Amino acid sequence: MKDIRWLVMGDDDTVFIVDNVVRVLSKYDHTQFYYVGSSSESHIRNIFFSYAMAFGGGGFAISYPLAKELAKMQDKCIHRYPALYGSDDRIQACMAELGVPLTRELGFHQYDVYGDLLGLLGAHPVTPLVSIHHIDVVEPIFPRMKRAKALAHLLEAAKEDSASLMQQSICYDSTRYWSISVSWGYVVQILRGVMSPRELEMPTRTFLNWYKRADYTAYAFNTRPVERHPCQKPFVFYMRKVKYDRARKLTIGVYYRHKTRNRYCRWKMPSPEKLDSVVVLKKRDNLRWQKSPRRDCCRVLPTDKNNTMVLSVRNCKEGEITELHPKKESF
Repeated sequence: MKDIRWLVMGDDDTVFIVDNVVRVLSKYDHTQFYYVGSSSESHIRNIFFSYAMAFGGGGFAISYPLAKELAKMQDKCIHRYPALYGSDDRIQACMAELGVPLTRELGFHQYDVYGDLLGLLGAHPVTPLVSIHHIDVVEPIFPRMKRAKALAHLLEAAKEDSASLMQQSICYDSTRYWSISVSWGYVVQILRGVMSPRELEMPTRTFLNWYKRADYTAYAFNTRPVERHPCQKPFVFYMRKVKYDRARKLTIGVYYRHKTRNRYCRWKMPSPEKLDSVVVLKKRDNLRWQKSPRRDCCRVLPTDKNNTMVLSVRNCKEGEITELHPKKESF
């Protein structure tokens, strides 16, 4: 086969963000042996299969020279592992015989979970979103939509800026003492009070483990519980539309509040429930993944609309850190 650099494998329920597949694989020399993918979110499944295995549902890529080498020995190799389950498991066993380790890329998502992906996608790691799996098992990523429509809606944002899709930025409203987390192209979450970036970049457990009797210790990464205090529950604004403004060279995203019944909060401070929408302004950076990974920075912009918040999301400036800058005036 001519002009082939990589072979990519996925399941029939795997969704790939193709531009980001290209971005991730372009980091590696395709003339060398590479086996690229990621593990499961479930520690139990990683133990049962292998932490050295790229899970096929999340997708994985094999460089063409490695694929040719694998083809020479694969038939004999898989016969040596009759007890293994699944093609991804058997391929990893053959990779072990070839001596090729897994190169981990965290943007390949197996998503061995049930429930709502808000906690995971709202705190995506600083890496391109490459794939999403088990769409038929989890709830639609946008509420009140069918699964297929929700995916199509997400891909509208991907068309405008696939490099930034699901990338998290964190900032604070220093006047109202709110913590703000933006997952670009997906959701904005606003919380009363000040929560540190260390906490906000940790997924909340809006989802359940693949093994439903397992608790939070069965995940292969850190998580935090869903807030139960009525004053600490986030106000969630889902992406409604996004477009590119050629004159201003900005993407403009509009996020509307997902309205649910909230228990009464006794804190004497402004409430985000007065907001109906959040507007997110962002400049494209198609070269962002050719630089060292870093979370975007954001800040609250002034607006004369009481029911709308306007945010600017951009590359962080030199010396800029994510912290609250209290203002003298109090609320």
